[in-house]
Amino acid sequence: MKKIIVAIDGFSSCGKSTMAKKLAGETGYIYVDTGAMYRAVSLYCIQNGWMTETDMNEVEIKKHIHSIRIDFRTNAEGISETYLNNKNVESEIRTLEVANGASRVSTLGFVRRELVRQQQLMGEKKGIVMDGRDIGTVVFPTAELKIFLTASPEIRAERRYLEMKEKDENVIFEEVLANVLERDDRDQNRAESPLRKADDAFVIDNSVLTEKQQQDILKKLFVEKTTSN
Repeated sequence: MKKIIVAIDGFSSCGKSTMAKKLAGETGYIYVDTGAMYRAVSLYCIQNGWMTETDMNEVEIKKHIHSIRIDFRTNAEGISETYLNNKNVESEIRTLEVANGASRVSTLGFVRRELVRQQQLMGEKKGIVMDGRDIGTVVFPTAELKIFLTASPEIRAERRYLEMKEKDENVIFEEVLANVLERDDRDQNRAESPLRKADDAFVIDNSVLTEKQQQDILKKLFVEKTTSN
């Protein structure tokens, strides 16, 4: 089988990461969570006081963007975890505050260009599964397999709400839904690399699909692309 690049794009809380991780695990490919990369930048900005709920210091962020190094390492259980400047930040980047900040910093052109540069380096040897918002349109426009994953905002908000409740976070469903809708609007209407479906992407709406049904569709497409001439 030839090695390819799998690009999975779509809205927030669609399960892109779950889908990508499972495919990578089944195929031996490297998994790259680009959403986690933006979350890591968001965390870095929050920790350094360059971003609050109402303000963002673009001058400071731009000054330090090239000092941010993000990579992924597999832990003892075989799970990929996010490292920010050699520190494991996997749990720290999964809060609602960091997620909202990630959507905001992703609107900054210089942030996107730096992370795209890092992402493209990761994909030079192919054999990777990468998920995000602009993988099939900007990062890897020639990726052999492109997926655009979607689901209704209410379904996505419910998934996110339950995930956060399992972590004992004090959240209200209506606030989670509002955050999902806000992120959708920001992702689709930002000036730099807005979220959109690539012309040659396969659309999967998983609003009513089971995880197995979704993975079966993806695996079938993957086999077709890796065995075709």
